Amino acid sequence: MRWRAYWVAPLLLAACAVAGPPGHASLPPSTFIIVRHAEKAVDGSTDPPLAAAGVGRARGLARRLADTPLVAVFSTSLRRTRETARPSAVLHGVPVTTYDPAMPAPAFAAQLRASHPTGTVLVVSHSNTVPAIASALCDCRADPLGENDYGAIYTVRMQRDGTGVLEPGRQSPP
Repeated sequence: MRWRAYWVAPLLLAACAVAGPPGHASLPPSTFIIVRHAEKAVDGSTDPPLAAAGVGRARGLARRLADTPLVAVFSTSLRRTRETARPSAVLHGVPVTTYDPAMPAPAFAAQLRASHPTGTVLVVSHSNTVPAIASALCDCRADPLGENDYGAIYTVRMQRDGTGVLEPGRQSPP
């Protein structure tokens, strides 16, 4: 009977080696929520703040994401994107990380996937970059945004095999 004990330890070690260390493998893959900044004020400047409707939409986005555990929030450096991102970031206790919207969407998507293999990430951008970011994340086609479309929301859920699934949706009006 004593010889059986010699088999138990190696079998347990082999099982642990196959399973790997605890960590990301047991967590669900990442989800990316990509939105355009909310309605901007028309003040003649190149970096306008949000209009009253935009402030309402940004707060509505934060309410919508209240039960979604955000691990990161990204925004361009422009005031309207930062102001759109801020309520969600504050609610979840994460900083707003700025990124360069001139970075090619595939490079930004690769950076997002590499730095956030799990968790939910909010990205606030512009009408001309949101669809490209969503498309790069899912390797699929995201519909373009019109100049006055502030309500689109693109959710890309990454799968365990590394592919992304795009779920287009709408935000509630402010």
